[in-house]
Amino acid sequence: MNIKKAEKNDLQKILDLQYLAYQSEAKLFNDPNIPPLRQTLAEVESEYQKGIVLKAVDENNTIIGSVRAYHDNDTVYIGKLMVHPEKQGQGIGTQLLVAIENEYPQQRYELFTSSKSKKNIELYEKLGYKIFSEKQVTDELKFVYLEKLT
Repeated sequence: MNIKKAEKNDLQKILDLQYLAYQSEAKLFNDPNIPPLRQTLAEVESEYQKGIVLKAVDENNTIIGSVRAYHDNDTVYIGKLMVHPEKQGQGIGTQLLVAIENEYPQQRYELFTSSKSKKNIELYEKLGYKIFSEKQVTDELKFVYLEKLT
């Protein structure tokens, strides 16, 4: 497995992976219309222009994971950390998160996930992130915001 910056021509494959990887989140909420499953290629291209998109590729150069981030003021906002469902639990998400932090060294990092995403929260906390805020979005959905200070 290798992690490198995504190219613009990778973005459709990353979006396809996103649609696949976020199915588990959709099941947590019994809602097939969560925002990551509605995102368009144009929106991903906009995020690509605004910051950095990393991809994890396997030995066949197939994209098996990705993460995005951008820097604003004194904070790096990290989002859309994803790993192919068949490749989860192998440390790829951890490596992607560390790699995106390395793109923006010595910063404050912030990310969020749903309160129901226990595996995500455990991963982030294992890597030094701490919950600093929660926001009730709907009756079913609460976001948990985590930060890491360096």
